[in-house]
Amino acid sequence: MTALTDLDLKGKRVLVRVDFNVPIDDNCHVGDDTRMRESLPTINYLRKQGCKVVLMSHLGRPKGSYNAKYSLAPVAKHLQTLLGEDVVFSPDCIGREAEQMTSELKAGQVMLLENLRFYPMEENNDKEFAHKLARLADVYVNDAFGTAHRAHASTVGVTAFLPSCAGFLMEKEIANLSRVTNAPEHPFVAIIGGAKVSDKYSVIENLLGKVDKLLIGGGMANTFLAAMGDIMQKSLVEHDKVELARKMLEMPLAKEKLVLPVDLVAADGFSNDAKVRVVPTYAIPDDWMALDIGTETIELFKEHLKDAKTIIWNGPLGVFEMDKFSHGTMEIAQAVADSEAFSVIGGGDSLAAIGRCNAKNKISHLSTGGGASLEFLSGKILPGVAVLTGK
Repeated sequence: MTALTDLDLKGKRVLVRVDFNVPIDDNCHVGDDTRMRESLPTINYLRKQGCKVVLMSHLGRPKGSYNAKYSLAPVAKHLQTLLGEDVVFSPDCIGREAEQMTSELKAGQVMLLENLRFYPMEENNDKEFAHKLARLADVYVNDAFGTAHRAHASTVGVTAFLPSCAGFLMEKEIANLSRVTNAPEHPFVAIIGGAKVSDKYSVIENLLGKVDKLLIGGGMANTFLAAMGDIMQKSLVEHDKVELARKMLEMPLAKEKLVLPVDLVAADGFSNDAKVRVVPTYAIPDDWMALDIGTETIELFKEHLKDAKTIIWNGPLGVFEMDKFSHGTMEIAQAVADSEAFSVIGGGDSLAAIGRCNAKNKISHLSTGGGASLEFLSGKILPGVAVLTGK
């Protein structure tokens, strides 16, 4: 990819696609600002080059029209705190007012545009909308890996009108994810969790040819267990994907590499107050449900992680949001943190688990892209990356 350092940016207006899609509470305060902090190196580099820095992002899903709930104004305020400098906020992302405000920026000053998704043309990759965005700058930088899997006006369309390059965060994401998919050190162990097989089937399929072991937990494990003939009672199972899971289990690579739970934490209800029991996968009590991996499975997974040289993890191994069923996820999070392997973690719950262990600094790479990292791991070409490479 063309990098920031490949271009002469001094004094230029630079349009930067960032991923500031962060949680905002009812008091308009930003919650987890990890994605914002990860883009600071790019923003500060541009400031030092004397650039006029114009940031653009989406927030939530306003469905193509203005909704105050999804305004980026609180994000601009929080960015001021992170930068220690005033941030100009534009009440629109295109049009005369935005262009005027951009022209009035001083060297090194930062401006954040209002939510791109207030316009339906953003997600439609509308050429005219992309051109209006491009009028705000001389150069385009994509530092939003989290949206690189979307062919939107701000990730793809705008590159037709401006010299374009990747920001430091984008470069870091691609480098680290490429390392584990293209040249991993072995033993290479992947941990895939989450609710549904349908969300991650292609990831599993692609990784099977690369890893030494692939550990499966979370709700998606139930579908595989059902495919093996276990009676899952009221557990979450994608019944329309059982046959798909069965076909995968019959693949030679799957027989060699897939590792499924051997026991589960079963409960009589979906609640922190539920009665629980650790049972073999084939012995879930009538009308109960599996909500976490069991103690034997935790030890089995740890054994596979013990000597790993590369680890990749995406998705919780139980109903992580309930304390009663977070034990499996937390135990594995600690095991990954304690490992000396090159480790990459993506997905909100997996990152939250590492955060709760106070172990973020022990992980080699924390990916900011949920869907983007999954698609990359599936072997797909990301549109927002392709336009920066000419491929």
